[in-house]
Amino acid sequence: MFEVLGYEFFRNALAAGVLASVACGIIGTYVVVRRMVSVSGGISHAAFGGIGLGYFLGIDPLIGATGFTVATALGMGTLQLRARQQMDTLIGAVWAAGMAIGILFVYLTPGFAPDLFSYLFGNILLVPRGDILLMAVLVVIIIAVVAYFYRELQAVTFDPDYATVMDLPVERLSLLLLVLIALTVVMLIRVVGIILVIALLTLPAAISRLYTFRIRSMMLLAVALGIIFTVAGIWLSYLANVPSGATIILVSTLAYAGALGVEHLRQGD
Repeated sequence: MFEVLGYEFFRNALAAGVLASVACGIIGTYVVVRRMVSVSGGISHAAFGGIGLGYFLGIDPLIGATGFTVATALGMGTLQLRARQQMDTLIGAVWAAGMAIGILFVYLTPGFAPDLFSYLFGNILLVPRGDILLMAVLVVIIIAVVAYFYRELQAVTFDPDYATVMDLPVERLSLLLLVLIALTVVMLIRVVGIILVIALLTLPAAISRLYTFRIRSMMLLAVALGIIFTVAGIWLSYLANVPSGATIILVSTLAYAGALGVEHLRQGD
């Protein structure tokens, strides 16, 4: 069974899975603690607009998704903080508009859009080395930013009002967190696709929160769980010849259901 490690595509898939898990564990923790799951869903679906824009401009769709998703996240955050718009309304608008823009640009692009299905549903077994390098750069950026602003982001995540009293730049930190979510979403597109991003971003962190409330511990446990889920999903998808993104998500969902069941039994005792 391990002879498959001799293939470069499989080693690339494992590398992509580990990189994605690191980003998920770190940023997913903030998403779960601050209850930003729906916001992350809106950002992830808006990324399809960037994919379509990339096809239309003739550039790497992931580069198009990066710029478009970051701009969308900043726009959502600014409208919510300054224009006092309801976040659920903004999420609905961004969710639909992003998908619509992506469909429009793909339609306007001459010829056939290759790999479009993989951007929607993911295919980690086909991740090229160039995308792995891009993912590695994004992971380094995420780790560096979180490490530098760790205390500030922790304060804003747990108690924004207290952070305001402490004279922290709550608005800028909130926008920074949205940008980090956007970068993580871009990383996950190749792994599980736009449709399934939200699950992999939140499930490892949600499981880790059942066992610890410390941010640092949650991040480390979520990273470890993410690696386990992605590696297991990759192996199972290869052996069963089924879509990798869906398999990774099903493994994560079953693990989450099992963790909830164990926690329920423990509390019942």
